[in-house]
Amino acid sequence: MAEVVLFHHLRGLTDGVKAFADQLGGGSHAVHTPDLFDGELPGSLEEGLALSQSIGDAGIAERVDAVLADLPDALVYAGISFGVMQAQRLAQARQGARGALLYEACVPVTGEWAFGPWPHGVPVQVHGKDDDEFFAHEGDIDAARELVEIVGPELGELFVYPGGQHLFFDSSLPTYDADAALLVVQRSRAFLDRLG
Repeated sequence: MAEVVLFHHLRGLTDGVKAFADQLGGGSHAVHTPDLFDGELPGSLEEGLALSQSIGDAGIAERVDAVLADLPDALVYAGISFGVMQAQRLAQARQGARGALLYEACVPVTGEWAFGPWPHGVPVQVHGKDDDEFFAHEGDIDAARELVEIVGPELGELFVYPGGQHLFFDSSLPTYDADAALLVVQRSRAFLDRLG
């Protein structure tokens, strides 16, 4: 069984994020869904960004640290869009990471924005849409390709889906794409199953 921490996107810990976490776990894996916005559900990405900025990087980090205090080191870190920042940072910097699932975002692993080198032997899977204004058109897909190339084909996978929706597997939002979401769940579950 894998133990996963899934960080939500800028719309908060929506019912769609919770449903995705349940599907990801599927009775075989434990998926924790910390609420970094303390119950607030912004009505748009812009409102979510404003809320995250009002909490501040230090405040977000404190909330993340509080969640991790009660969990083991051997975790899979997962994040959706905004949540990828936390998931990827922890996968790269916290001892014991078993893997990373990065949804709709990817931070460069080289250059000035990098958290540092990718840790040896830590598998990663990245998912995103090929015409998503954030993932495909702001450089994240290029960062994902570089990451997968660095990690190598045995440990790194990038799955790109047709379309331009962002937050496409959150069933509580109008951007939901049921067919693509099903593939995300299947591929993510296979990733977790390989970890045991």
